[in-house]
Amino acid sequence: MRIATFNTNSVRVRLPIVLEWIEKFNPDALCLQETKAQDKDFPIDAFEAAGYGCVFCGQKSYAGVAVISPKPVSDVTYGFEGKEGEEARLIACRIGSVDLVNTYVPQGRDPEAPQFKEKLAWLGRLRRYFESRFNPGSRVVWVGDFNVAPEAIDVYDPKRLLGHVGYHPEEHKALANVKEWGFEDVFRMHHPEGGLYTFWDYRARTALERNHGWRVDHIWATAPAAQKSTDSFIDRAPRLGERPSDHTFLVADFDL
Repeated sequence: MRIATFNTNSVRVRLPIVLEWIEKFNPDALCLQETKAQDKDFPIDAFEAAGYGCVFCGQKSYAGVAVISPKPVSDVTYGFEGKEGEEARLIACRIGSVDLVNTYVPQGRDPEAPQFKEKLAWLGRLRRYFESRFNPGSRVVWVGDFNVAPEAIDVYDPKRLLGHVGYHPEEHKALANVKEWGFEDVFRMHHPEGGLYTFWDYRARTALERNHGWRVDHIWATAPAAQKSTDSFIDRAPRLGERPSDHTFLVADFDL
């Protein structure tokens, strides 16, 4: 089973990139974040023409999450409570024997901003969500743009960046609290080395060329799923193409 994640920074703008990628890599589940499309505007027809079904939750201008898959998808839920009014940042479903949770964690803006405290609270709420809905003894895979680089090897300059949003001790603590529920970092199981990133900031014009990146996109799994992991990799090529997202694709393969 191949599971992938990609922050599109607008699914409609990045649609050619996504369609080309799924044709090449044939994922069983591709989780998208920051789709920036209301439900009525999601390009479902293009994905169905490529042989993929879609479940999605969107809103205008920002956020938005989706899962596309060629396999049957069941038990779809949206948000923490499944209620209207929440930002479109969480979608969960079941594909085969796997419970899949796709999240777009709030960015936080700045450690001094109210949005930073909201981000920490959101991660706390996510821990309670996993506790109430799932069992770490079952196959749960949590993916998405977590907007946190957990370790020093996950950022290009850990000394200078420590304390910045995305690489802040309070974020590390909040994310570790979720991880302690029962997750393993699948990519790190296969790649203990540094210098491998999923995000390069648009605002730094030479970030990609200098590999000034961050690993903020993740695929984490409970032990019963992680033990079936056979490989994980970052496909950097789409970030090098025309009209790219500032993120790229992260993939994990499982013998499931």
